[in-house]
Amino acid sequence: MRTLNLGILAHVDAGKTSLTERLLHAAGVIDAVGSVDDGSTRTDSLALERQRGITIKSAVVSFVVDDTTVNLIDTPGHPDFIAEVERALSVLDGAVLVVSAVEGVQPQTRVLMRALRRLRIPTLLFVNKTDRAGADPARVVREIAARLTPDVAPVAADTSTLADVLTRHDDALLAACVDGGVSAERLRESFAGLSRRAVVHPVFSGSAITGAGVGALMAALPEFLPAARGDASAPVSGSVFKVERGPAGEKIAYVRMFAGTVRVRDRLEGGKVTAISVFSHGTAVRSASVAAGRVARVWGLDVRIGDSLGVAHGVPRSFAPPTLETVVVPARPEELGALHTALTRLAEQDPLIDLRQDDERREIAVSLYGEVQKEVIEAELAEVGLRVGFRKTTTICLERPFGSGEDVAVIDTDGNPFLATVGLRVDPAPAGSGVEFRLEVELGSMPYAFFVAVEEAVRDTLRQGGVHGWQVVDCVVSMTRSGYWARQSHAHGAFDKSMSSTAGDFRALTPLVLRNALARAGVEVLEPVHSFRLEVPADVLSTVSPVLARLRAVPASSVVRCGVCVLEGDIPAAGVHELRLRLPGLTRGEGVLESAFSHHSPAP
Repeated sequence: MRTLNLGILAHVDAGKTSLTERLLHAAGVIDAVGSVDDGSTRTDSLALERQRGITIKSAVVSFVVDDTTVNLIDTPGHPDFIAEVERALSVLDGAVLVVSAVEGVQPQTRVLMRALRRLRIPTLLFVNKTDRAGADPARVVREIAARLTPDVAPVAADTSTLADVLTRHDDALLAACVDGGVSAERLRESFAGLSRRAVVHPVFSGSAITGAGVGALMAALPEFLPAARGDASAPVSGSVFKVERGPAGEKIAYVRMFAGTVRVRDRLEGGKVTAISVFSHGTAVRSASVAAGRVARVWGLDVRIGDSLGVAHGVPRSFAPPTLETVVVPARPEELGALHTALTRLAEQDPLIDLRQDDERREIAVSLYGEVQKEVIEAELAEVGLRVGFRKTTTICLERPFGSGEDVAVIDTDGNPFLATVGLRVDPAPAGSGVEFRLEVELGSMPYAFFVAVEEAVRDTLRQGGVHGWQVVDCVVSMTRSGYWARQSHAHGAFDKSMSSTAGDFRALTPLVLRNALARAGVEVLEPVHSFRLEVPADVLSTVSPVLARLRAVPASSVVRCGVCVLEGDIPAAGVHELRLRLPGLTRGEGVLESAFSHHSPAP
């Protein structure tokens, strides 16, 4: 039997989870269609997902269409969870992009379609909610062609319309049309072939709530999307796209296999496989192995999301890291240690949730894509008995030295409580070059372990924050002076730690010297900047422009077409959230904002 690993993607609330439920019901996997409103859907397993009616974590279910097992990965539609979408894209053979027949093409629809086309993932479009008041499928299809890609056609389009789209990419079909016309079967064959190659995109329409059009979509999946490929006898190649914890706290990895076969008791880089389950008819069933093309849950491996099993499978990473940060505060201060442990586990499940611990202030900060992630983190921590609050969200800035600075602390002198001599110089480096550590002292001047301790402390300190508390980038740190006390003891006595240098002395002293050197070098703070595309009615431009100016947005171009003004330019990430909140009121609900991380720029 063939396998198709399918993703369903959409702007939030376009109906992708409802479509999932309808597909599972049509395939006979579930007896009744779940409801997002009452929280009874099959794939939304996190409590907050059921409460809010949005999908946050990718869930996997399966069903059978003809001779094809479809592993359906229900992916998030909220912009805050783009990291989950990215991981889903890396394991897909094809996708269904859901668009509302009422709201039409929305900002996240465009972000997702651009990613799907960039990664050349074959994609079908489903115009949903045709049963709703205000639905206009024909208008939405025109919007899709104008704002997403012109290479689309409804599967029910007339012969002339379909031929116009297909002959742009199929020379043989064009020649046949010129020679006297083609049959409907020949058009369908070309349509399916171009769809499987991600050249054109068929458009279906219907309602996930009533079931209209869903049967046609489901029947077309094996025809218009390619089956998974891979040699089961080749060396193992797989990718971990999700990690969760079982009832006993054990790690369970969700793995897409691209080549080879993994069996129970196999030893891989992450450990020994103790159990495997594959997806079949809506649920996961235990199996002795998982082969190329399949998706499975695997026990026994110490892995993180994004890790490879065996030979790495090259998948482009196209989404930017988060640019927001918040401090997580435990309701009971004595639970700070338990909070750190719980957040570390969450970071295992999402490597783009980055932890930053400030030992001096006894604070833990986490990175975010948006405000909704606070609720997700709060809900997941509540499930393990931790109540938390959050400080105000700030942007994640960087620091970069613009001059040179030096400092030294000498052993056994005033102000140096550590048995170590450390001298460091900080110099600026080209943008994007990262951090380099150099030695300007003899390597044999002290034990090698002490040099290792200094370099590790330098890199850790730069990550944790420089003069203003942000990660330091693009610099060269040179060790200019070193010194230590050799192992000593009292006469006829044992080794005396108080008279002998240890690696701990160097680890403790290095951050103090480095921060002094950074302060003398001088640093500039770099703030994240987003590129934006803003569509507003032309008659409200005079109202929107002062708000953009206050948020320090810099429009680079402005075009007015058919009463709509399209602005493109840059805006500091700190202003994106406020602009998104204020836009509906400024534009009578007609404004559309797209933004994505672009670069870092010196902050004012």
